[in-house]
Amino acid sequence: MPDDRSRKRAAGASPPAATLRRPEATRIAGLSVHASLAGEIGLRIVRGDYPPGTILPNEARWSETFNVSRSAVREAIKMLMAKSLLSSRPKIGSWVEPKERWNLLDRDVLAWYATSPDREVFLRTVQEFRHIIEPEAAAFAATRRSDEQMVEISRACREMGEATHIQERTRADTRFHLAILRASGNELLVPLGVLIESALDHLFVFVTREHSDQRRAQSLHEAIERNIRLQRPAAARNAVHKLLANTDEVIERSRR
Repeated sequence: MPDDRSRKRAAGASPPAATLRRPEATRIAGLSVHASLAGEIGLRIVRGDYPPGTILPNEARWSETFNVSRSAVREAIKMLMAKSLLSSRPKIGSWVEPKERWNLLDRDVLAWYATSPDREVFLRTVQEFRHIIEPEAAAFAATRRSDEQMVEISRACREMGEATHIQERTRADTRFHLAILRASGNELLVPLGVLIESALDHLFVFVTREHSDQRRAQSLHEAIERNIRLQRPAAARNAVHKLLANTDEVIERSRR
């Protein structure tokens, strides 16, 4: 819960003028007004416009700022509370929760996190997660994958090599890794993979843009595909380690 200093600092606060945008400019096709508004507020929270402990503007202020109904504001706040970005209490209002309470496995939160100024921390976090999960998932996939799952993995790998632009390659790259998680046969990895799909997309876009040797990157992916197809778990695990080490180098070069 915010202290008195945070309460005084944020009382009557309005969104930073430099970043104000009307919902008409931010609305995503297919999303409701309250979902679009939640996306706008959530992005500002994650990128640091409203630090933890800050009390947000009240319903009336948000309603006036974005020209939306107060009911839409209430629904947006409820969405952000469900993602653990906000807490709320009568007579106090809504305040930003500490970062460690945020649900970083939520698709939206991950997407906002990926576009925040602290991109380097985000990339390292995703990579650490991959080091923990992907090598063993590939080893399991090598022994458990079905023929249909192998077709999916091989197709995604082939489409990576045939891609003619970055978006196409990135989508195929993400499909490749998610297909391996599904083929691992561990039911807990499947929903986890879907949840981090947004994080992988952002990571692969970055790596593809920064990587000067796409042939090597493709070769590393093909080694994973080949060892899963030939049902060599140890070799598949090692192939993933090599790919992750290569990605680590790309991120480190960008940092320098």
